[in-house]
Amino acid sequence: MQMQKKLNVRQMTYAALSAALIAVCSWVTIPAAVPFTLQTFAVFTVCSLLGGKLGLCAVALYMLLGAAGLPVFSGFGAGVGALFGPTGGYILGFAFTALAMWGVQVKFGDRLPVRVAGMALGLLLCYAFGTAWFMAVYARTSGPIGLGAALSMCVLPFILPDCVKIALALFVSARLRPLLTRK
Repeated sequence: MQMQKKLNVRQMTYAALSAALIAVCSWVTIPAAVPFTLQTFAVFTVCSLLGGKLGLCAVALYMLLGAAGLPVFSGFGAGVGALFGPTGGYILGFAFTALAMWGVQVKFGDRLPVRVAGMALGLLLCYAFGTAWFMAVYARTSGPIGLGAALSMCVLPFILPDCVKIALALFVSARLRPLLTRK
């Protein structure tokens, strides 16, 4: 089977709409002890709906739009400075999430348990990259920070909400997938 190299108009449209969905979800803040957004929900949903390859294109487009100055990041943030700031590693980590979901899908197929495993692996990679990035930026601007302190600030408060987002993304994508495959 030969791999398609170019995206068709439908795929480009799905990627653009998906990048817009990620942007809109990044603006939605859920108030809690530590507020969180719906960005990861959108990334999981997009990659589950479109597959890893096209999902990665959508995530990359989202990051490029933000880097170019469009206010697509949480809190209507924008610019390269947002990507190089303390939480920029988590935004860049969305690419690792999409890559993980794509890799797991290619290796093990496109069944529900595989999608769950891909999302969990993608979330772990996003956490790992984002936390390492946070620690590096924090050390440069405020002084060294321990791994435990970084995890307690940047990961632990978000584990339960992110698990809920995974469950919601699986539910939503299961409902929408049949609509995307119709002609």
